[in-house]
Amino acid sequence: MSSDITPSSSPAAESWRSHILREFTPKVARLTLVADPDELLTEETMFVTLRERGFDLIRFEDPIEFRYAYESRYRSKWDRFLDSRDLVVILSTQSSSLITLPYDLLQAGRKLSFNLGDIFPNLSYPVVAVLDRGDLDVLYEAQKKHAPGQLGDNATKDFVLRHVFEIAPELVKQPSDLLRVLLRLHYRGQRIPAGLVKRFIQLLRQNNAFGDWPLDTLVADREAFFAFLQERWPIFLDRVAAKETSGLPLNASAQGGVCEDGMPYGLSIKGPIELPFDHHDIRVYIDNLFVEGLLHCVPHDHADALSKTWVGIGVRTAPIQDRSRRLSKLIDSLEASIPAEDAKHTEWFHFARGWAELKVMSSDEDWGLSEAGLPKIKELTQKVDERFMAWTQRRYAGLIQLPPNPPVMLHHVPRFLANSISSPHHSSPEPKLALVVIDGLAMDQWLVVREALASKQPGLRFREQAVFAWIPSLTSVSRQATFAGKAPIFFPNSIHTTDKEPALWAQFWADQGLTANEVVYLKGLGDGSLEVVSEALSHPKARVAGLVVDKVDKILHGMQMGTAGMHNQVSQWAKQPYLNTLLNLLLDRGFRIFLTSDHGNVEAEGCGRPSEGAAADLRGERVRVYTDAALRGEVKQKFPDAMEWNPVGLPEDYLALLAPARKAFVQEMQRTVCHGGISVEELIVPLVEIERRTEC
Repeated sequence: MSSDITPSSSPAAESWRSHILREFTPKVARLTLVADPDELLTEETMFVTLRERGFDLIRFEDPIEFRYAYESRYRSKWDRFLDSRDLVVILSTQSSSLITLPYDLLQAGRKLSFNLGDIFPNLSYPVVAVLDRGDLDVLYEAQKKHAPGQLGDNATKDFVLRHVFEIAPELVKQPSDLLRVLLRLHYRGQRIPAGLVKRFIQLLRQNNAFGDWPLDTLVADREAFFAFLQERWPIFLDRVAAKETSGLPLNASAQGGVCEDGMPYGLSIKGPIELPFDHHDIRVYIDNLFVEGLLHCVPHDHADALSKTWVGIGVRTAPIQDRSRRLSKLIDSLEASIPAEDAKHTEWFHFARGWAELKVMSSDEDWGLSEAGLPKIKELTQKVDERFMAWTQRRYAGLIQLPPNPPVMLHHVPRFLANSISSPHHSSPEPKLALVVIDGLAMDQWLVVREALASKQPGLRFREQAVFAWIPSLTSVSRQATFAGKAPIFFPNSIHTTDKEPALWAQFWADQGLTANEVVYLKGLGDGSLEVVSEALSHPKARVAGLVVDKVDKILHGMQMGTAGMHNQVSQWAKQPYLNTLLNLLLDRGFRIFLTSDHGNVEAEGCGRPSEGAAADLRGERVRVYTDAALRGEVKQKFPDAMEWNPVGLPEDYLALLAPARKAFVQEMQRTVCHGGISVEELIVPLVEIERRTEC
C-alpha cells in the first residue's frame, strides 16, 4: 500500500488525555463522579488507559440499571472490605450537572468535570465537539505546533479540514486534486461532520472547474462516490483502448460522452463524464480499489490489450492468471495492513472488509488459488488471529461504553436507530425503521448475499458499515444484546435463551416513547410465506420492525463442506425470491432498512470434547460456559491453549472458556463451521443500510 493511504501513526505520549489522566491516581478514591458532556473518558484509548490504571467506568444513564451494577459489583464488596477496583461514574448528558446523581453517590464520591473547551481553548467549541474523538490526537498536535490565536467557527473549520482531514481547499484547483482528496477520505472511511462538509463544498464552489460536479453527494456519501467512479471507469477504458490499439475509432471519452452506437452513457450519478484515473495521484489508489472490491472490474471489447497495461486490474478477462494476480495482490495488501495491537477499532473494520474479500476469493475454485498460495494464506491467518486476539484482550472492553453514533457494537444499534428517528433533519414526520438480523451471517457471506441481491435488483444501494458482536459470539448473548440495546449484564436471567427478545425490543422502544402497537418483532424468517410479515407491517401504526432471519444459522449448523460450502449455500438461498421480496416489502411500506448479524462463523478443526458432564451451562463448539471458576480452570488444564474470558459486560457468573484459534470442542480432526469464539470472522459483522438508488 502506498504511504499516501496509510492511517496516521499513534499519538505521542503527551496528548489531550494528559489533562484528564493526571486526575486519576489509583487507590486515592474508590468512587469518582465525572461530568463528561463531551464523552472524553469513554474515548477508546482513554478508556483502556484508565482500566490499566485500575479504574472501572460506568455511564449513569438508566438509574435502575446503574443501581443494579453499582450495588452488585462495587458497593456490596466495599461494605464487606473485599478487594474491588476503583469506580468512575460518568454523566454524559448535555447538562452533565452532577447534582442530578443520587444523593448517596454525591456524598461518597469525589467530583470532577472535563470538557473540550478546556483542552482546545482557542478553537470553536461547536466545531470541535462534533469531531470523532479519535480525531482529537491529530488536532491537539496541530494546536501545539501551530499555536493559532482565537479562531471563530469558519477559521476553526478550515484549521480542522487542513490538519485533521488533510484537506487544503485552496490547493484543490482541478479534477485530479479533488479526486485525490475524495479518494483519500473515502478509502480510509473517515467520517467528516456535516458542518465541515458544508464548509468544504462552499469553498469548492468558488472554483468554476467544479461547476458540474455533484459535490454534496460525492463529499458526504462514500457509496455514491465509489458508484460515481465505477460508472466512469468503462468510459476511461474506452479512451485507453483507443490509445493502445492502433486503428480503433475514438469513442466515449473522445467524442463528448457517447458510446460507439451514438447513445449517451446512462449515468445514474450526474457530473463530468471523463475522470483522470491515469493521473499519478489517482493511479496510486487504483490497485487497492479493485483488489479490495471497492470497485469492480468490467468487461471490455479490447480486454486482451488492456489487460497488458496498468488498467488490467480493472478489466474482466477469462484467463485464470488475472484472477490469481488479484488474489495475490490482496494477500500482500492484507499482510502489510494487519492492525497493530493498539490500533483503533476502525482499522479492524477496514481490515475485516478486505479479509472478507479474501475469504470469498480463496474458497472459490474459479479464483485459481495456487498450491503455493495455500501456505501463504495459512501463515497470514495465524498472524491475523494472534494480532486480533491480543488486540481484543486489551481493547475490546473499551468498545462497550463508546457513543452509539456511529454504532461500534451490536447493542449500540437500537440507540443509533432511535437517534435517527428523533433527528430533526429526518425528511419524514414519522420515519419507519426495520432492523433485519440475519442470524450467523459473517462478513464474507454478506459479500455473497450482496452480489446475489445486486444481480436481482441492480437498483439497490448498500451503505456498508461494520460492528462488533459480543464475546462469546453466541446468539443468546449477542442477538439478545442487539434487540435489548444494552449489555448482557443487564439481562442475566435470560442470557441462555432468546425468549425475552420481543419483550426487550418492545421495552427499548417504550423507553423512546413508542407504544406497543408501533413496534414489531418477528423471528423464524428466511423461507416460506411472507404473509405474517406483510400483515404485521400493514398495521397503520407500525413504525419500528425487528426481524430475525435464521436461514443462514440453519445452514451453518448443518454445514459439512466448510467455508466454500457456506458460500455456495448462502448464495443459493440469496438468489431465491425470499430475501428480495422481504426487502421490497419493507421499502414499499416506507421503511428504512438496516441489515446486520448477531455473529459470524469460522471453519474450525476439532481439538476434543471436554468431559465436564452436565457442569457446563452451555456446551458450544467454540465456547463452554460455566458458573464456577474452579470447574472452568479444571477444563482449561486439559485444553491449555483455550482462553478464560473475563466477563466483560457479562454477568459475573457467566464464565466462558473459548476454544483456541480455528479450533472447536468437537472430535479431534473433525472439521466444522461454528461460532462462539474470537476471530475476525466471528466478531466483526456487517451493518448495512439498504435503499433504492435514486439519480444524483
